[in-house]
Amino acid sequence: MLKKLMLGSALLASLVLTGCSSVPMAPAEQDASMKQFSAPAADKAGLYIYRNSFTGKTLKKSVSLDGKVLGETANKVYFYKEITPGQHVLSTESEFGENAVTFQAQAGKNYFARQYIKMGVLVGGAGIEMVDDAEGMKGVRDSKLAISK
Repeated sequence: MLKKLMLGSALLASLVLTGCSSVPMAPAEQDASMKQFSAPAADKAGLYIYRNSFTGKTLKKSVSLDGKVLGETANKVYFYKEITPGQHVLSTESEFGENAVTFQAQAGKNYFARQYIKMGVLVGGAGIEMVDDAEGMKGVRDSKLAISK
């Protein structure tokens, strides 16, 4: 009996730890189009925000731009948003409070940000950082487009 209880507990823990988090996804054609990394409109900048953390795969964490929620991320997803040139604040929720990065966007240029999950006391925390084009494009290519709000 104890053996069956331990086996059942192990199976349940395995499902919880490896479960899949889902967010609303864009059509495959739109995802493929965004991965061309075309320049945004002449009076806009493009912002890709992706997540590819090994840690915390089952967690969903919200991402906000200038105080407005874009949506919740899951592992191997990204968002794209055309933004106005100028200063912006990109933030993510975390067990440790809001984590944010401020960046200056120029018209006609794409920017890349990586959200990552880090171990927390009760749940995983999240961080966000701007990355260079090569790293950002690779992260986006390895992910799928989520629908933002």
